[in-house]
Parts: sequence; structure tokens; C-alpha cells
Amino acid sequence: MFKKILVPLDGSELAAKIIPQVVDLAKTHLAEVTLLHVAYSEYGKASSEMFADAVAREAQRCAIFLDQVAGDMQAQGVNVKVDCIDGSPAREIINYANANKMDLIAMASHGRGGLAWLLGSVAEKVLNHANIPVLIYRVLEAKLPDLQTEYPIP
Repeated sequence: MFKKILVPLDGSELAAKIIPQVVDLAKTHLAEVTLLHVAYSEYGKASSEMFADAVAREAQRCAIFLDQVAGDMQAQGVNVKVDCIDGSPAREIINYANANKMDLIAMASHGRGGLAWLLGSVAEKVLNHANIPVLIYRVLEAKLPDLQTEYPIP
């Protein structure tokens, strides 16, 4: 059913939580996985030299990170490709999926409210605008409050 799976990763631990599920899916469906990193390329009023330097550093970080994740997945028997591109993350993920005829976009989401609720997360934008199936793996991480800082004794 799913022969080409796109997995957007931003370098965070949260985004990488989808990897075990993708490994299982890829093995089950004998699918090819593409790991994609989209570097947000709007740096405001940065000089062209600063912008070029930032883009070069991001591309280098991307290659190192995605190659490591791909190597781990390949060691588990998954066929993996990697790609690093620039742009607005949600838009580029959807465009990449369409241009490369992906069958599924699989990504993690923290599923929290707050500012993301008002502005919308990348995962939410992809889910709402993609025209192929999107698997959102909701990562629930319980964080106990730091009682000394959040509830100080007067």
C-alpha cells in the first residue's frame, strides 16, 4: 500500500520519535523512506554573506544528522534516501511529497496547545493541506513541574 514514505525531520528528538513506527511500516510494506529536512530560509534582515553562511552551516548539519538517522534505519533493513532543502517547512514538505509521488507523509507532533494552537504547527498545516495520507504520531511526554520554581514557598 505505502511504497514511498516521506519523513520530515527538523533535527529535534521529538521529530525523530516517528522513526520506530516508520521502520515498522517500511518493513511491512517494503517501502522506500525519504528523510527530508527543510531549512527555514527566511532570516529577516541578514546580509547576503550572513545568509549564505547560515545556509551552508544548516546544510552541513542536515547532511550529518540525516545520514546518521538513515544509517541507523538501513542497519534495520530499510531502504532510505535523504534530502535537505530550503523554504517554508509545511509548504516544502507538501510540494516535495507531490513532486516525488510519495504515498504517505509520516511525522511526529507534540500535540500541545498554547501558541501552536493559535498559529498552527507544521504538522497541522501538512495534515490540513496535503493531498496524500498523513500519519501524525502524537508524542505525549509527561513533564513533572519543578515545584521549587513553579510553586515557590512565600
